[in-house]
Amino acid sequence: MKSTELAALLEPPSRNFWGNLILNADKTIWTLNFVQGQLLYALDELHAARRWNRLLKQHFPRWDWYSDIPKPPDRYFWQLDLLNRGISQQKLSLIRTKLMIRTIAKECLFELSPYSHLKGDWQPISFPISLTCQNLALSGWEISMTLNKVEMMRQQWQNAGLDQITPNLSPTLRKNVKAQFLPIGHQYLRGEHTLWGIAGELDKSPMEIAQTLIPFAENGLLEFQAIPDLPLPGMPALAPSSSTVRRPTKPRTPPFEAPLTSSNNQPKPQLSLSSDRSLAKDSEQQPVIACIDDSPVLAHRLKQILFSAGYHPLIIQEPMRGFSQLIEHKPSLILLDLMLPNADGYSVCKFLRETPAFKKTPIIVLTGQSKPIDRARALVAGATEFLAKPPQPRALLQMIQTHLVASGSLSG
Repeated sequence: MKSTELAALLEPPSRNFWGNLILNADKTIWTLNFVQGQLLYALDELHAARRWNRLLKQHFPRWDWYSDIPKPPDRYFWQLDLLNRGISQQKLSLIRTKLMIRTIAKECLFELSPYSHLKGDWQPISFPISLTCQNLALSGWEISMTLNKVEMMRQQWQNAGLDQITPNLSPTLRKNVKAQFLPIGHQYLRGEHTLWGIAGELDKSPMEIAQTLIPFAENGLLEFQAIPDLPLPGMPALAPSSSTVRRPTKPRTPPFEAPLTSSNNQPKPQLSLSSDRSLAKDSEQQPVIACIDDSPVLAHRLKQILFSAGYHPLIIQEPMRGFSQLIEHKPSLILLDLMLPNADGYSVCKFLRETPAFKKTPIIVLTGQSKPIDRARALVAGATEFLAKPPQPRALLQMIQTHLVASGSLSG
């Protein structure tokens, strides 16, 4: 995607817009925070904490931010909370913080730039931020300069033949390979550092590091693999979302919404906020809410709403393949979209209602079709309640609580 296209995508709906721009590319979602129509912060679901930790060490090595993070942190606003806290406590200087925000934006936009079919969802939302922090937001001129740098970096990356990998991958030595023949230290090749991180440690660009390592990957001595994000207090780390890249292959441009199966016909991992392990562990304390919806943007929004309210979201983008997950986690309530690509929502609702495990499970239907006949069909299929989408957070949470209490899954 060219810088002009990215610039158009980043143009807020109004000059005074306050909220988030949600961008989805393949299996990763980026959240860009805007205040007064200007970009304040950018984060991705893959390495939000890892990126923050790396760049904070570079600009403010003396701040032990981990001990200052709110517990439990808000997954989507903890960085803004720390910016507020760090500046108010004079642990962060304004100039260096501005430089760090620029670098974070540049890295995130660089990772977005290969995708040719990005779509954005503007979500007005208020978040507490001091006037001083608001003044750190990037102006239109700063964003334009950042996009020019991103386009230059992308062109250089392509010319170097690196389209098949990204800087958030970690070069990892394969077993029984002697490290003395490699161009960088063994400590950077244990699957603990991304190309971004190694470049920062060695004061080089990610492209320089990748170019020196590609020949070793082609010969099978090392592999580029995805690694998880750093954990935050009270919050499980997200598992890596992409598989290992052992050897460079023919580059491809990922679509905005990837097909539900890969080239070898194996199902893709389901997009979920919490890992299966954490769901199994924590579901005894908090209800699991299953969301059956193929829209990545709506799924992301539902995760925000449910997670902030203390529920455990289980996102399922394809109902039939995700049925085993429903059986395994036994959600206390199911949110079901009627407009699914490979299945009729009414039939899915009827199928769930006829399954003994979900005979009494509340099913709230989410759909843009709100005519009386649609409501009647949903009720006949076994739906408990009907809610127009996109759902308003307060109305959705109120409806969920009502039905959880009625079903005995939540005390009143």
